[in-house]
Amino acid sequence: MLAARLLQVGLSPVLALQALMVIARTPKLPEAGGVRCGRVGCGPVLRLLIVGDSSAAGVGVRDQSEALSGQLIAPLSRHCTVDWHLVAMTGMTTRAMPEHLRRSCQGDFDVAVTALGVNDVTRLVNPDKWVAQTRAFHQMLRRDYGIEHIFVTSVPPMGRFPALPFPLSGVLGAHAEAMRSALDEELKTQEACRLVDPGFQLDPEMMARDGFHPGPALYARWGEVMARQIRDDLAIKDQ
Repeated sequence: MLAARLLQVGLSPVLALQALMVIARTPKLPEAGGVRCGRVGCGPVLRLLIVGDSSAAGVGVRDQSEALSGQLIAPLSRHCTVDWHLVAMTGMTTRAMPEHLRRSCQGDFDVAVTALGVNDVTRLVNPDKWVAQTRAFHQMLRRDYGIEHIFVTSVPPMGRFPALPFPLSGVLGAHAEAMRSALDEELKTQEACRLVDPGFQLDPEMMARDGFHPGPALYARWGEVMARQIRDDLAIKDQ
């Protein structure tokens, strides 16, 4: 898909060849095992929906307790009862997410945490088109799931992914930055919608062995930063 898209937009065949080599040599890691919904903690109830791509699904660690969901729920559950549901799948794009969510989950939630964009970057989706897809998805979350607060994980600096060689890393890194900037401007216009930058550290030791997904330490940081932002914005007090 990536190699074909690079050729389609007229970029160098060298980049397309690099993309094919990355696809061929990158280990295909499974999504994390474990439960994808539950209720934990005590005190006021926070209904939490987590949606996203392979990073939200926990690729790079063995169990959801080590992944974003577990690392986010654990600190939140010390301050409230977290009634949570995870809907995530490898390869998920922003355009495809609404229909996948409709098939996978129904009900009302207070908060949504999203992790989307990497697969849109590798498909070289136009930033303006991607922002429009994101806007429509957020409208759906509010309309169909009653969500009041949306916490959006920023697009990671893909140019620093260990799995990507130069100049492919430069092309995808620049596209990721363009999408990140466009998203930042869009979310300034959306009420109760927060862009959260976990401060991704993409050193090889922080990443999974495929050089593309987070490792345990990076998931822990991501969950901690996201939980702190949710607590601050919703004024969740210590129990």
